Amino acid sequence: MNNTYYAYEMPGVTVDLVLFTVNQDQLQVLLTRRAEEPFAGQWALPGGFLLKGESLEDAARRVMHDKTGVVDAYLEQLYTFGEPDRDPRNRIVTITYFALIPWQKLSRPGSRKVSEVSWFEAVRPPNLAFDHNRILGYAVNRLRAKAGYSNIAFGLLPEAFRLTELQRIYEVILEQPLDKRNFRKRILATGWLTETGAIDDSGAHRPARLYRFIKRDVEFSD
Repeated sequence: MNNTYYAYEMPGVTVDLVLFTVNQDQLQVLLTRRAEEPFAGQWALPGGFLLKGESLEDAARRVMHDKTGVVDAYLEQLYTFGEPDRDPRNRIVTITYFALIPWQKLSRPGSRKVSEVSWFEAVRPPNLAFDHNRILGYAVNRLRAKAGYSNIAFGLLPEAFRLTELQRIYEVILEQPLDKRNFRKRILATGWLTETGAIDDSGAHRPARLYRFIKRDVEFSD
């Protein structure tokens, strides 16, 4: 028998998720507290092993639903992390995704490997299990970069919104204030938005037009 095949490593494959939302003027990430070793009791990104016959995106959506209760969210593959010592159990390669969801209450996770879920400030997270701080930092930088040249903020907003709400989403992601007049001129010139015809007159603020994204998928500016 040819033993050449057995000279190669046979790593496990996992999918990890970075789920972002914007709430209380913060970019927040959803973390899960691990209920088993390794790193039992420590916060981590939601994740799980790839099942036999399962596509990577199907695995990401399964993990998202099982461990966080989120069913529908914008999802994008982020990066592959495969350093030999990133998991103390075995050689594990993880394919990471990031997801964007409007602020919402989550149903209780159904996985026995998760004891708790909670939102944390994405740029100042706790010490996470595995190499998840590095993964989270990579995801934050990717989101900021894409916010500079795309309409990716649609994943963080409800169907209809004020322009002031949209501007605040961009300011939170980029961590910098934006000039109101210039922002509105630039964002309306992209052709990404259309007026809904409705007026928001709720709350203490002045009535304002409501807008929506014409397409709820990523488009890029010139």
